[in-house]
Amino acid sequence: MAGGLAADDSSDDDLCDLSRYDNRYWGSQQRPARTLVLLGCSGNGKSATGNSILGRDAFESKGRAAAVTKECVLQNVRRANGQIINVIDTPGLFSLLPSNEATIREILKCSRLAKEGINAVLMVLSLRNRLTEEEKSALLVLKILFGSDIVDYMILVFTNEDSLDDNSDTMKDYLEECPDFKEILTACNNRMVLFDNRPKADKNKKAEQVQELLSLVEEVMRKNNNKPFMVDFSHDTKENEAAFEEKHKKIKALKGQCTKQEKEEAEDSLHQLSRKVETKLIKTTNLLEKKLNEEQAARLEAEERARKLHKESSDEIKRLTEKLEKAEKELEKQGGSCIVL
Repeated sequence: MAGGLAADDSSDDDLCDLSRYDNRYWGSQQRPARTLVLLGCSGNGKSATGNSILGRDAFESKGRAAAVTKECVLQNVRRANGQIINVIDTPGLFSLLPSNEATIREILKCSRLAKEGINAVLMVLSLRNRLTEEEKSALLVLKILFGSDIVDYMILVFTNEDSLDDNSDTMKDYLEECPDFKEILTACNNRMVLFDNRPKADKNKKAEQVQELLSLVEEVMRKNNNKPFMVDFSHDTKENEAAFEEKHKKIKALKGQCTKQEKEEAEDSLHQLSRKVETKLIKTTNLLEKKLNEEQAARLEAEERARKLHKESSDEIKRLTEKLEKAEKELEKQGGSCIVL
């Protein structure tokens, strides 16, 4: 599914500034079109990032953890210098675990939309969240889906930059507190950019963020000898379908959903992650069972106290009733004299 070409609707001053920045490298020559693919967890701001790059609300974005993007969507823009930027939004990559075959196939469809190849893969992470277990396996999942060379085209995009200001943190502080990012950053040669996708964010700042990202895209292309990432996931032949099934099997192994034979064939790293996830699941289940047992015991104790109280109340009512009947009989014998209970 593809969107039409739109003009960049940034302010005139922003466009002029960006054009001068571009021309320092390219002179009067028009820069070639670039195709960027957005990947990441649902709720991290993939679609909002795409909108910031395009300068318009091209992708549906609702800022919530539930997945909004259900299929790959391509939208594009012609910038002030004439360059065309293609942006492909994809369903939540790491929210597909446990493996969902339809979602995997949809994500791989981005290669069909990128007819001239992929110039950069933007892995979108949120500064408001710590790295999830699924995101920690990001490199492994990407290599399984696209091949090991995909990391050479990867750029990390950290959204919610404003949260650093809210917590009086710097990006360095954040990364030191989250060492899990080290492997991902090292793999992509520390290519990263901060994004503030809020509608009220400063327009000049947003334009600078987009330009910094596009500069990193050019860096990626230089390091890859100006060759885009090409891959064929047409699945129209038995050979391609077999390759897809192998990828599907390996991703399933991340959550321990393969047969024993399939697990034995998977990489050692897949085994380790599977065991780690399973151990965490067992621990969580045990804690929940313990809490449930404690709550059940407390409920039984409360019910027993209620039964005792009800019995005591019934006995007291019975005693008072008997006393009242006795008093009425005494009253009748004494001809209506007052009897004090």
